Amino acid sequence: MSSASEAEIVAFLKARAPRQIDTACAHVFLADETAWKIKRHVDLGYADFSTAARRLWALERELEFNRTAAPDIYRAVRPITREADGALALEGRGEAVEYVLEMRRFDEREVLAAKPEAVNGELAEALGRAIAGFHVAAPLRPEGGLSAIAFTVGSNAQLLRETCEGLDPGRVEHMIALTDAELERQRPLLAARTASGFSRRCHGDLHLGNILMEAGRPVLFDCIEFNDLLSDLDVLYDLAFLLMDLDFRGRRDAAVRVLSAYMDEAARTFGEAIWGGLATLPLMLAVRAGVRAHVEAHSGRADVARAYVEAAIAHLAPQSASLLAVGGLSGSGKSTFARAAAPALGASPGAVVLRTDEIRKRILGVAPTQGVSREAYTPDLHLQTYDTLFANAGDLLRAGRSVVLDATFTAPEMRLRAEALAAECGVPFEGVWLEAPLEVLEARVAGRTGDASDATVDVLRGQAQALDPDILWAHVDTSGSAQAAAQAWSAGRGR
Repeated sequence: MSSASEAEIVAFLKARAPRQIDTACAHVFLADETAWKIKRHVDLGYADFSTAARRLWALERELEFNRTAAPDIYRAVRPITREADGALALEGRGEAVEYVLEMRRFDEREVLAAKPEAVNGELAEALGRAIAGFHVAAPLRPEGGLSAIAFTVGSNAQLLRETCEGLDPGRVEHMIALTDAELERQRPLLAARTASGFSRRCHGDLHLGNILMEAGRPVLFDCIEFNDLLSDLDVLYDLAFLLMDLDFRGRRDAAVRVLSAYMDEAARTFGEAIWGGLATLPLMLAVRAGVRAHVEAHSGRADVARAYVEAAIAHLAPQSASLLAVGGLSGSGKSTFARAAAPALGASPGAVVLRTDEIRKRILGVAPTQGVSREAYTPDLHLQTYDTLFANAGDLLRAGRSVVLDATFTAPEMRLRAEALAAECGVPFEGVWLEAPLEVLEARVAGRTGDASDATVDVLRGQAQALDPDILWAHVDTSGSAQAAAQAWSAGRGR
């Protein structure tokens, strides 16, 4: 391949697309409907683009990797050629001197980093399930997993020590020591997960800046292609970047909704082993915060870097798990209450919410919001659903993760099982019973759409007629807003 300087290539592309965005690894040029991307002529240690062959290799992998999740954005790798008159051309007749990745330009205002407030409950749910589907379909990478996160732990330490201007060296060393200790503690579990198929070719850089909303759905783009140690990951470590990003932005509510949706969706394929892996989540969140800390420090934003160092330390602070059971008749607001209460419980980003409505659909092998006939609701299915609920909750509690159980709990024996599970796992238990006038519940059930619950008004009336009046859990009035009731309940717990 003939040569051309980086400055010459930049000038050529800037003439075609005057808006330029520079990152540590690349230059991006934006035209009206097209974006062009070239790799910088650099060797950053973790990413080597110092030769034309390495840059072409990276662009071809970037095209291949990103076409999985964003096929409509990534178009082709095209040559920039040196013509007979010495000028550069795009796909001309001369010899290639560089290569460029052509992409469709999208609306940058629709990237979630530009509007984190838009990650409402429905979008968070969709994100969690979409990412789980992406991971389930991803190729296995048994060489990654443990080795990948161990590499990043070491890389974070080195880069933070090298770029510690404006940082408190004592706090940095404290973060490094905590992270190293937690890595050693979790090493056996991480190794077992790697051997069990949880290490896959992942996105690698899955934060809000790399998620786009188009046509009402999230699109994952700009995954890492240049270093397998940054992309062949434990799937939970991939997810952890998004969870950490949301948590850092004060959106634990969205983060815990993403996590709960992800776990339910992933369990459909990965099986029961998915739950215990959350014991590694504090480490993964801390490592992701460490990545952002050295990136911000390197960019001269020491105040933000310091905040990420403190976030990493906080993620590794010991947190006690607990079990909250939220019961009530259909329409009483259990799911709203559970999701609103979850962020305040346990380690970041909060408690995993387990819904019997979703577990039932998981057992039946249908989508969470797909309707199921009443004939499917057999006594055996009812028992299997609660058995699965308590089994999943037990795995999570033993992994140190708080849990919220969202179920009707109209049967006394199921309430007793919830209390017994907490005692067995040695964690505090709280039971909350939601109630509202029957006419309010009927109106809510009649107007419900797009939810995992298949309850009808007739089902609700049957529940009310058979209800045991002596329910000893704390009674909470949800005739108004269930979310406000949950916030008031959480505030009361803090007194």
